[in-house]
Amino acid sequence: MEQTNYPHIDLSAWKQVGEGGNGKTYENPSRPDVILKVNNARLSTLKAVQHEYDISKAVEGLGLAVPSMHEIVRVGDAYASISQRIKGKKSLSRICHDEPERIEEMARLLCQKGKELFATPCRTDFFPSRKEQILSAIDLAGFVSKKNRRKIRAFAETIPENDHCVHGDFQPGNIILSGENTYWIDLDRFAHGDPLFDIGHLYQICKVYSSMKRVQDIFHMTQEQLYRFWDAFAREYTGQEDHAAFDRVCGKFACMDIILRNHFVKATFAEKIFFGIYVRRLVKEYFDGE
Repeated sequence: MEQTNYPHIDLSAWKQVGEGGNGKTYENPSRPDVILKVNNARLSTLKAVQHEYDISKAVEGLGLAVPSMHEIVRVGDAYASISQRIKGKKSLSRICHDEPERIEEMARLLCQKGKELFATPCRTDFFPSRKEQILSAIDLAGFVSKKNRRKIRAFAETIPENDHCVHGDFQPGNIILSGENTYWIDLDRFAHGDPLFDIGHLYQICKVYSSMKRVQDIFHMTQEQLYRFWDAFAREYTGQEDHAAFDRVCGKFACMDIILRNHFVKATFAEKIFFGIYVRRLVKEYFDGE
């Protein structure tokens, strides 16, 4: 039976201060130490919000810096969450927009914090296996041809299982900077697995989807700036000026990331057509001919 004892929030008392791919955030002058996050419709169910709440608590328990979750609330018919407000914060993507001369610096910072994240042992008894998720997602990806599914699955099966922490939505909008402190946000896809699952997601944003206006709007950067961000990140991560070989591996993980999207949120008919087109393109570019 659905619980009904969650406080109701009057959104008219709150001011929108941010918007990302998954929802909007609000502040209230009478509650200066917290922030309200209201997800988009498909992610505003009790199950989805409770999941994000529990995941955030568990990630905090690993010793990683995240805003503390306070409570689950109702906003109209939707569920939402109230968490610690990080004062004076800016996402790395917003800093890149406001100070484009710092794009390379922010990419190197994301790389540094990413390596710290990946080096943190994950609770494999609580967090899911990203490899298991992608293998399951491939089987259910009806928008991908059987031939391409076989190619992608053959590669996915070679990925080693491990207990590295992976964020699941690893990109410059999901790490915020406040003074000298950094915090991870939007943790609902946190798991354990190969760090390249996260890096492939970043590659998808910076290189595969970067020509799309919606992507540029979400990350506050132009296509050229997203290219710059990726180049600086890849050079820092690999320690090499020429990262073409690294990019090819990341392209394969980017292809799988499209399929994972349908695992996390069931795609609409139009989205499946879109995903299918991009998977075909990426298979042709990164899997064929090897």
